[in-house]
Amino acid sequence: MFALRRGPRLAQHLRSQAPRSYRQLSLQAPRSVTTGLYATAFVLSTGLFAVYYFDARSALHRYILTPVLRHTLDAESGHKFAVKVLRSGLGPRDPCSDDVRLKSELWGQDISNPVGLAAGFDKDGEAIDGLFNLGFSWVEIGSVTPKPQPGNPKPRVFHLTEDSGLINRYGFPSQGHASLLARLRARIPVFGQEHDTAALRPNSVLAVNLGKNKESPADSIDDFVTGVRTFGPYSDVLVVNVSSPNTPGLRQVQRGQFAHCAKLRQSSRGLQNRDLLEKLLTGVVKARDELPGSDRPKLVLKLSPDLDEAQIKDIAEVIRESSIDGVIVSNTTIERPKSLTGINKAEVGGLSGAPVKQYSLKALRTLRSQLPSSIPLIGCGGIFTGTDALEFAKAGASLVQVYTSFGYDGVGTCRRIKDQLVEELDKEGTTWNQVVKKAVDELSLKPTEPIRNVVGGEGAISQLISEAKELQGLLDKLDEKIARGDA
Repeated sequence: MFALRRGPRLAQHLRSQAPRSYRQLSLQAPRSVTTGLYATAFVLSTGLFAVYYFDARSALHRYILTPVLRHTLDAESGHKFAVKVLRSGLGPRDPCSDDVRLKSELWGQDISNPVGLAAGFDKDGEAIDGLFNLGFSWVEIGSVTPKPQPGNPKPRVFHLTEDSGLINRYGFPSQGHASLLARLRARIPVFGQEHDTAALRPNSVLAVNLGKNKESPADSIDDFVTGVRTFGPYSDVLVVNVSSPNTPGLRQVQRGQFAHCAKLRQSSRGLQNRDLLEKLLTGVVKARDELPGSDRPKLVLKLSPDLDEAQIKDIAEVIRESSIDGVIVSNTTIERPKSLTGINKAEVGGLSGAPVKQYSLKALRTLRSQLPSSIPLIGCGGIFTGTDALEFAKAGASLVQVYTSFGYDGVGTCRRIKDQLVEELDKEGTTWNQVVKKAVDELSLKPTEPIRNVVGGEGAISQLISEAKELQGLLDKLDEKIARGDA
């Protein structure tokens, strides 16, 4: 009986005396598997984050994150999410230095590469440094209006995925001058290295795109003059946007009236009308020249691609007579090419992306032929590849800007275009600067040749004086005849 009663106790005693390694193995085996899984997940997630953060060129962005974002959220929500990520400081980066063949020049300043970001992505200056981290040499924020305004009712942004296009009728939603000014001031370091540009980066440009409030009088230039005075000290370039199709008083196109006919195009010029444009350019140049200090920003005009040749020539004459520093060609178009297949092709708004390229290039070539080489052009509209960028350079553009391709191809867009551009330049054995210089020299308006003399080596003025004297002599003889009664 004693032995029987002791049996269970003995078994328990023996188990308690078993080797500790055996007990640990039996108890910790599940924990080891769990720990291993956690460790593996950590390594994988760290690797994915490294790929995400340190290399914007990663296929992770182009083929997974960007398409998921586009198909999960509506166009405007996806846009806002992208801005927030880039604002956070956790956005991806371009890990490569720019190839020397991409070196560009604008107003005597060296630019590291010719690829910039057009206005409209970062409307309120929230993600300036995140965008520069992606490799853009020119970041243009805005359009910004003096007073805050909500813009047009939603929905107001529409993908045309099949056409690599986008239609928007944002209508200048803006937090206003005060909000953007506070952000620009906050970027300036209190202590530390001084910078030659408002971009706070070498060989880069920070531009502010100026818009006008919807409630402002259609023919008023006050909003633009106020913008020059407000942002002049905090920008390298100020862009005067007179070409948005979604704000009354710019193209004078009212919502719901985007009929595609010549009469509408004639009436849609707004501040692109000669008289108003002369007044506008005079006003903004005067405001810029009155800014304190010597490092005043450049003034650039942004035009529509929907102007016909006669209108472009008319505007070019105004630009030549002004002190404007450059022109961006172009904004969105109100045209709807017959080739469009996207379900949203009939939506009201400005069309951007691949379909606008044909209009932008045509307008750029026409304007280049009407302006002297001293006034640079920036090409914008339908640029998705390095080949596209080079085509604009050969048409006379000193730099290019992207927008819709950035939305479709993701954060690696800038680097991919630059890499493709290097390949194209290498094939032709040239550089970006050489291509631009050749095109600008050949295509720009040449200085007017002086009127050649006709008589005795005299110049044009002497010839006119001689003819005037001859005419005066004839008049004197006529007077004499009248006095004698012969006539």
